[in-house]
Amino acid sequence: MQEIVVISGKGGTGKTSLVSGLASLGPKKVLADCDVDAADLHLIMHPNVQKHNEFISGELAHIDPEACTECGLCREYCRFGAIDESFRVWEQDCEGCALCYHVCPSGAVHMEPRFNGYWYVSETRFGTMVHAALLPGAENSGKLVTTVRTEAREIAQQDGIELILTDGSPGIGCPVIASLSRASLALIVAEPTLAAVSDLKRVQELTAFFEIPSGIVLNKADINESLSQEVEAFAREKELPVFGRIPYDGAITRAQIEGKSITEYDPDGLGSYMRHIWDHIQETLQAEPQTHSA
Repeated sequence: MQEIVVISGKGGTGKTSLVSGLASLGPKKVLADCDVDAADLHLIMHPNVQKHNEFISGELAHIDPEACTECGLCREYCRFGAIDESFRVWEQDCEGCALCYHVCPSGAVHMEPRFNGYWYVSETRFGTMVHAALLPGAENSGKLVTTVRTEAREIAQQDGIELILTDGSPGIGCPVIASLSRASLALIVAEPTLAAVSDLKRVQELTAFFEIPSGIVLNKADINESLSQEVEAFAREKELPVFGRIPYDGAITRAQIEGKSITEYDPDGLGSYMRHIWDHIQETLQAEPQTHSA
């Protein structure tokens, strides 16, 4: 089984547009949206939800008003200021550290499982998709990413599908690391802006550290030719393939408005760029050994 994970050094470079454009190309695949903090692949895939699950992770303190003596120890020791003068716990401030539970002399504090969001298994016109939505301000997005990827692998194994296409998280933090583990290929999307070039270099350091084969797709390549050349020079220096250049084109926005992939919306225009990129990816995957889940 092989997995392509599409990542970027910063948000807004075009990861989801690329994933949706590649989704209809090549062999049958399972799709996974691991950008759980700001998931949007579903806007193009129009998923028909088959399985709906709550994401429970971590704990939240709860104070029983009947048992509470209002001694104030919990408020005194809570370094996050999560307990108000009425001895109610503010969920958005509670870190689930359980210190209040341990210092409460009356046993009024209970630690309860924390609800952080949802994850789904859906059917789309391009195959099965696993996706999720983290609640605003909720934490543990790395664990939710792992949940999504684990489910996608299990579905692929059950259905005999040999390829997973994953919309990863942007940046270099915990959700990105969770997106990349055991990937066959990291597809790094970059655009020719100063911020994006700087972040590209950081995310490439991450993939190199984990020894994950990587390549670059240059999006909006024609908006700044000198920076595009800088990206390509960086790719040569790091011996990374550049899978393709995509020009800036309003067709991508129009496709998104209509809820279509660019391959569907503009098959003979930008869709041809997607096919070129996919052909290059396939050549790379054929040269890489198959990876298997533990």
